[in-house]
Amino acid sequence: MARRGDDPLTAVRPPLARELSAGGLVYRRRGGRWTVVLAARRPPGRDVLVWGIPKGHVEPGERVVDAALREVREETGMLATAERPLGDVTYWYARRDPDGRPVRVLKRVRFYLMRWRGGRFADRDAEMDAVRWFALDAAEARVAFANERALLRRARALLEGGKP
Repeated sequence: MARRGDDPLTAVRPPLARELSAGGLVYRRRGGRWTVVLAARRPPGRDVLVWGIPKGHVEPGERVVDAALREVREETGMLATAERPLGDVTYWYARRDPDGRPVRVLKRVRFYLMRWRGGRFADRDAEMDAVRWFALDAAEARVAFANERALLRRARALLEGGKP
């Protein structure tokens, strides 16, 4: 009978880490329609932009909503007011620790619906390769991940229902 440590599928199980991030979907009404801000990165070695809702890590001692506002400002240059939680997204990914060993990461991102107050894309940091306004329906078609499409559908329901 094989011992647990002898099973190659369980003998080298990478450690588990947890991460918390926060982000925001900035909106405004222009020309009678809702528009939202998306940000994009170009993956290394690829000539394609991957669009998504701006987000980033919550710093130690920082409130989640404050992290969301900070990340939106840093990545897009937009100033906004967080009006309400939009929803959480949870997913797994893998990375390496400082010694090169694999680590499984369970990441949770809390998103907020944010009303645009001002700002300019030119005032963002260099982390994102592109940032722009999209009509809400175009944004839903453009984001790369299904869980963010679900958040855009929720934002539409909140905005069109008049309860942001």
